Amino acid sequence: MNDETGWFHRRGALTGEGWESVVDDGIPGWQHTGLRVGVLTEGESLALDGGGQERIVVPLAGSFTVEVIEQGTSSTVELAGRTSVFDGPTDVLYLSSDATATVRGSGRVAVASSPTTEVRPTRRIAAGETPVELRGAGASSRQVHNFGTPQALDAARLIVCEVITPAGNWSSYPPHKHDEHLPGHESRLEEIYYFEAARADRSTQGADAAFGLFSTYSSPAGDIEIDAMVRTGDIALVPFGYHGPAVAAPGYDLYYLNVMAGPDPEREWLISDDPAHAWVRDAWASQPIDPRLPFPEGASAHDDEHDEGGPR
Repeated sequence: MNDETGWFHRRGALTGEGWESVVDDGIPGWQHTGLRVGVLTEGESLALDGGGQERIVVPLAGSFTVEVIEQGTSSTVELAGRTSVFDGPTDVLYLSSDATATVRGSGRVAVASSPTTEVRPTRRIAAGETPVELRGAGASSRQVHNFGTPQALDAARLIVCEVITPAGNWSSYPPHKHDEHLPGHESRLEEIYYFEAARADRSTQGADAAFGLFSTYSSPAGDIEIDAMVRTGDIALVPFGYHGPAVAAPGYDLYYLNVMAGPDPEREWLISDDPAHAWVRDAWASQPIDPRLPFPEGASAHDDEHDEGGPR
């Protein structure tokens, strides 16, 4: 079921055009970001038609081939993908707003989007190029894959990353917002959270029961409230308001894909913590990063809580 305001949607509630989930401007009050999530088997395909949208193709599980047509020229891009979202970064493909494409392969794929009249170059970002960052400390430790952030990707409006939160940990914390245009301090960004969850021991027994928790609450920009158990395929939309925490239940790791864009002239990811909880950051200085990170074991990452982008 969806929440009363339409900001939280269970898996499959937004189905359309062969996709398991479709977020676009057909949702009242939604205009700057989009997301499509699809499941393919060999021989099937999904079309990304029409211009005026920049997109990032993100393999969630499996490998994919993307046939791209741009300015009358056709090319094929291979995305090696991964077994699951908990197996480290993946190859992704940024598609310019001039491009149309067809996705083929086997597995689960997400396509983040934002409307724009600007044209930036289509680009494949290999898994090894993705900046992997460890944020927070202690029980607030989490891992961020920054393949679509301003420092990593030349895009017009889109800001995209993915976050892995180990079982029992908190992320998107302290609660924060980005719904005011305060140059140098805060930017206006719609945000999509797409969730997946899995048993920490990777057993498939009872895997559908894996869950986390996610909350939003109101700010001066508008009234919103989500307090939900989240499972694989669920989607939360954050048009405004404070959001977080996203909590991985003990025994279950939590993943989410964040898609952001907004109306401000600059492509910036600037946030304001809820003043009631901002003090929590100071407590991290004396705590180590969770030793379970980074995922997968043996991967490399850097620890920088002060990078642009705040508390993902």
